[in-house]
Amino acid sequence: MTDRPVGMLDSGLGGISVLAQALRDLPREDYVYFGDTAHIPYGDKDPAEVLRLTRQGVDRLLAYGCKAIVIACNTATSVAAAQLRQEMTLPVIGIEPALKPASLLPGEGQILVLATRVTLKLPKFQALMERYGNHAVPVPCSGLMECVEAGQLEGERVNTLLSELLTPYLDKPVKAVVLGCTHYPFLKKAIAAFLPAGTPLIDGNAGTVRQLGRRLAEEDLQASSEHPGGKVTFLTSSEDPATVARMEAMLQTALRSL
Repeated sequence: MTDRPVGMLDSGLGGISVLAQALRDLPREDYVYFGDTAHIPYGDKDPAEVLRLTRQGVDRLLAYGCKAIVIACNTATSVAAAQLRQEMTLPVIGIEPALKPASLLPGEGQILVLATRVTLKLPKFQALMERYGNHAVPVPCSGLMECVEAGQLEGERVNTLLSELLTPYLDKPVKAVVLGCTHYPFLKKAIAAFLPAGTPLIDGNAGTVRQLGRRLAEEDLQASSEHPGGKVTFLTSSEDPATVARMEAMLQTALRSL
């Protein structure tokens, strides 16, 4: 049945930015979103632990009959996507820092790649750097994800952290900033305030959703034209009953910003 849902997973709320993009670009599909909020963050964990947790998340989604899996987390994609594709027959789509499109932009200056420590260290990102990393500067951003998880998308805490992270790189021209974690699109407004007006902020969400659409078409898994689509089911590993309500609120925030 092609009207089965698409599964998405992330370590927490960040992947909801990808979910919002999917709802806009592939509106006939239904989605099940799993946020592993009990084990966040992934960005500072050992790769073996990230792989184990990602597998657990995938199992949760498969129990809902999902026809494809989107790993809406840069760290989990870097660690687990290739392994899961070997283990599974259904489409597995990942996300990666949008360094390629940033490198193709006109103009001069450095490209700041904001991401977690683990994402920046793993071979997948190193391969990206070798191909598209001319003038790219990796910026490990401990703490930003936690701001988003706490619902702090602007204000003193966010601005203080961004000042510490970005100021060392702002003495040279910046051509673009790559948001290499799915949490960071929620901080676009705050990040842009530290940059010259019009500096592009690029994430991998649209490219990931395009790839999802391509893979669904290749496997003849697209939802039928009669299917209304747009249904979202939220799952979490947290025992906090307020977590799902926070997820729903973050989705509305993401949809408003598209």
